[in-house]
Amino acid sequence: MNNNASIAYALLLIVGDFFALLGAFTAAYILRVKFDPRPLIEQIPALTYFFTFITVLPLWILVQAFIGLYNAKVYDKRFSELGRLLVGSFLGILVVVGYNFVTNGKLFPARLVPVYGLALGFGFLVFFRTFARLLKESLYSYGVGISNVLIIGNTAATLEIASSIANTPKTGQRVVAVVAHSAGSFKTYNSFEQAIESLRRPLHSIIQTELYREQTMNNQILSYAQENHISYRFVPGNTDLFVGNIDVELFAGLPMIAVHQTALIGWGRIVKRLFDLVFSLLAIIVSSPVLLLIYLYMALFDHKGGIIYRQTRLTRFNREFQVYKFRTIRQKYHGMTPEKAFENMGNPDLAIKYRENGDFIANDPRFTPFGIFLRNTSLDELPQLINVLKGQISLVGPRALIPQELAEFKKRHAILSVKSGLTGLAQISGRRDINFDERRKLDVFYVQNWSFWLDISILIKTLKAVVSGIGAK
Repeated sequence: MNNNASIAYALLLIVGDFFALLGAFTAAYILRVKFDPRPLIEQIPALTYFFTFITVLPLWILVQAFIGLYNAKVYDKRFSELGRLLVGSFLGILVVVGYNFVTNGKLFPARLVPVYGLALGFGFLVFFRTFARLLKESLYSYGVGISNVLIIGNTAATLEIASSIANTPKTGQRVVAVVAHSAGSFKTYNSFEQAIESLRRPLHSIIQTELYREQTMNNQILSYAQENHISYRFVPGNTDLFVGNIDVELFAGLPMIAVHQTALIGWGRIVKRLFDLVFSLLAIIVSSPVLLLIYLYMALFDHKGGIIYRQTRLTRFNREFQVYKFRTIRQKYHGMTPEKAFENMGNPDLAIKYRENGDFIANDPRFTPFGIFLRNTSLDELPQLINVLKGQISLVGPRALIPQELAEFKKRHAILSVKSGLTGLAQISGRRDINFDERRKLDVFYVQNWSFWLDISILIKTLKAVVSGIGAK
C-alpha cells in the first residue's frame, strides 16, 4: 500500500474504532439501564452518559495506538491484530474505569455497564476491523490503494519476492518491473536507468536484492528513492546472517547491527516460562482424571514394557533430557529408531515411506492397539506436561528429537537455541504432508520469528487439531 493509502486506512481504523466503542458502550447502557429492572448506583441521563463517553474514548484510542494497532506491521497480520485488540480492550477499560474513579463514580450508572462495554467493545472492534479488511481487499481488486514496486537484482531472492507479492488483490502490491537478466513472466530491464525512463506508472517502493560492487550504482538507486519520496528496502546478500532478532544501535557514531540467533530473548523468555508454568500446572490438574484412567488401564491390561516411556531427547543448548510419554510402542522395538525397528521386522522400505510421509504411516506395526488409540487422540503426549513444568521443554517450540535424528541437520544450532516444545509450528502445518527437512525448516522459522502471539496461535490451532483429530499421530 502506498503512503497515502496507508494513512487513509489508519485514519479509517481510528475513526471506525471510535464509533465501534461508542456503539458498544451505548448498547451496554441500554442493556443495563433499560432492560434490567435492578436499581442503579447512579442516575445518569442517557445524553450525559453518551457525551461523557465521547470525551473519554479518545484515551482508549490512544492506548490502542500505543500498542501498535494502527501500525501496518500489526493490522496486516490478522492474528496479531486480534491479540492486540484483546490486550487493548483490557487496557482501555482500565483507563475508562480509572477516569470513573477520578470523577467520583459519575460515569457508570451500574457496575455491569463496564463489563458489558468490555465484552461488546471487543466484539464490535473485531467486527469493524474484519469489515475494514474486506473493504481494503475489495478496493485492491479495483486498483485503489495499490503500491507499485520495482525490484532490482540478479539473485534467487528477486523472483521469490516478486512471486510472493504478485497476487495484487491480496497483497496490495504490483510488481511493475524487475531490473535483472531474467525474472520469469515479469517485465525486465537491463539497468535501473532504463527502467526509470520506460516506466509509465508512478513508483511507490523499490526493493534491491543485490548490492552492486560499484558503490555509485547503489548510491544512485538510494538517492533516486529519497529524492522522489519512494520507499526503499534491500535484501542483504547473506540472508542467514540477518535472521532472528535484529537490533540497530549507534556505536562511536556508526550504525551497528546486532543479530541474535532467535527472537526469544530478554523479557520474552521470562514471559514464556511463566506462561509455561501456569498453563502446564492447570493442564495437569484438569487432565489428572484422564491421566489416572490411562495409567490404571495400562497397569491392568497393557503393562508389559512399562507404562511411562522415557527417551533421551534434545532441548535448548544441546542439552539431553528424558521425555515422558505413555508407552505406545511394542516392547521389542523400545529404544530403536524407526529405521532400525523397520529393519528388524524385515521391512526397511517402510522407513522411507515413514519419513516421506511426515513420520507417519497408517497402521504402524510398531504400536500396540491401545497405543494407536493414544496416538490418534494425542493422549500419549500428556505426561510431557511434567517436562514442561520442570522446565526441560516449553509448551510451544521445535520438536524434541533424539540426538541421532538431528545430528546431520545443518541448522541444528538454530533449532537448539530455544527449548524444544510439546507442540510446534510443524505439528500444525500438515505433518502428514511434509517431510523431515521441511518440518525442520518450520522449526527454524519459529526460532527466528518467535513472538508470544505466535505461541498462542500455535496452541489454539493445536487444540483445534486434537479435538478434530486432524494431524494426530
